[in-house]
Amino acid sequence: MSITTYAELQTSVASWLNRDDLTAVVPDFIALAEAQIARDVRHWRMIEQTTLTVNDQYEAIPADWVETIRMVLSASDRRKLETGSLNELMDRRHVDDSVGAPMLYAHVGDQFEFYPTPDGSYSVELTYYRTVPALSVSNTSNWLLTQAPDVYLYGALVQSAPYLSDDQRATIWAGFYAASVSQLNAASDAARTSGSLRLRTRNQ
Repeated sequence: MSITTYAELQTSVASWLNRDDLTAVVPDFIALAEAQIARDVRHWRMIEQTTLTVNDQYEAIPADWVETIRMVLSASDRRKLETGSLNELMDRRHVDDSVGAPMLYAHVGDQFEFYPTPDGSYSVELTYYRTVPALSVSNTSNWLLTQAPDVYLYGALVQSAPYLSDDQRATIWAGFYAASVSQLNAASDAARTSGSLRLRTRNQ
C-alpha cells in the first residue's frame, strides 16, 4: 500500500509488525522515530533562515531549532559570528567584560549566549536546521513522508523493538533505516551543491 499520510503510516507499521493489537502504541513508535530522525537527517528542506534581534547576553533559540549552521550580523560588514564553548566565553568575560557588537556565540540550554554582551540592538541572521514538522491527526503529512516514507517506516519499526522485546527483525530494520537515511542525506548533499537551491526564510 502507499504511505502518504499519518494514518497510512500507522497501518503500514502495524502490518509490517504483523500485529493488530498495537493501535495505541504505534503513534509512540512514530514519535520516537521522529526524535531519532531529528538527530540523523540533515536535508536541505530542513534549512531555515530567520533574523534575531539581539540586545542582551542571551537570546532564545527558535523552538524548531536542531542545529546551527551559521550566524551573520545583518549589517554592512556581514561579519560571521564564530561559535565558542561556554568555557571560552566565560574566560573572555573574565579578562574583558566590556560590551560591543557580538563576535562569539555559544549554546546554553534553550538559549544562545553572545560575547561581548551587546551594547545595543543588533540584527543577527541565523541559518539553522529545523525539525521536520511532526505528524499527527491534524498534520497528516510532511515533506519527509512524501519524499522518503521508507525513513519513517523503518524508523518506526526500529523503535518498536524495545516494546516487542525479542524481535529478531530489529537488526534488519535498523540496517534498512540507516541505509535510507544515508541515501536521503547523500541526495540532499548532491542537490545543495547543484546551485539550484534557495534558502527558506521565516516569512516565506
